[in-house]
Amino acid sequence: MLQGALAGLAAGGLYAVLAVCLTLMSRLVRVVNFSQAATGMFGGFVAVWLVTETGLPIWLGSVLGVLLAGVLSGVIGWIAATWLSEADTTTRSAMTVGPLLLLISLSFILFGNKPQPFASIISGPAFTVGGVVISQVTLVTVSLAIVVAVAVRILLTRTAIGTRLRALSERPTTAELLGIPSKPLSIAVWVVTGVISAIAIVVVAPTQSNDAISLAMLIVPAAAAALLGGFKRLDLAVVGGLVLGVLSGLVAQIDEVSLIRNFLPFLFIVVLLLWTQRKEVWDAAR
Repeated sequence: MLQGALAGLAAGGLYAVLAVCLTLMSRLVRVVNFSQAATGMFGGFVAVWLVTETGLPIWLGSVLGVLLAGVLSGVIGWIAATWLSEADTTTRSAMTVGPLLLLISLSFILFGNKPQPFASIISGPAFTVGGVVISQVTLVTVSLAIVVAVAVRILLTRTAIGTRLRALSERPTTAELLGIPSKPLSIAVWVVTGVISAIAIVVVAPTQSNDAISLAMLIVPAAAAALLGGFKRLDLAVVGGLVLGVLSGLVAQIDEVSLIRNFLPFLFIVVLLLWTQRKEVWDAAR
């Protein structure tokens, strides 16, 4: 059981990184970005193509793929900031479904519908716990989720840019009247979260299902993890991702229930929604 739980931490770290990015997007630019994982997927596929077809070194191809993911995310953010600046969160979030489907379709056209041969950037064991080997990929993804969450917390609470970002998220009209450059700041948030997501996906993809749909649909467990913190708390987003990864690893070790592994994020979402709405449901039942 310990082996299954620890094996799930690699995926849990990836969920946590994406959940932190989703939470950051929701807090700062009022968007639940459904294309978050898809931009990382497409950047990763481009990185694979650059390495296998043009002979670039793995590190250089990966860097270019990650940068492309950031650019794609920035383009989506520019569209949102230009034409949907006054729209509500629901409308802005719904807009991101279009890029999600577009990037999946484009990946099929350019790269086919088969898993891509991702080369391992990081490989090998890191250390051993109770006789179970913890891989370097697991260590990197979990550390990345924690570091990003802590760094964002420090940025938002102790820097001038963080103050501007909080003002932009809480009082966008007032912030603009005070001369805060709302559009460049919001696009920057899109770019940074796109880059972070792509880094995590490129690192973990060699050890996970790495076809276009599987990678793009990582948004589902990421959203489940972010929901634990209500798309507001970064710490709970990290906890949610790690817990979901550990649960997936445990379920995979039990033959009788291993089939529900892919449904865990949906169950997670349903349980959290019922729990958050419990007061309204109980009041209505009285």
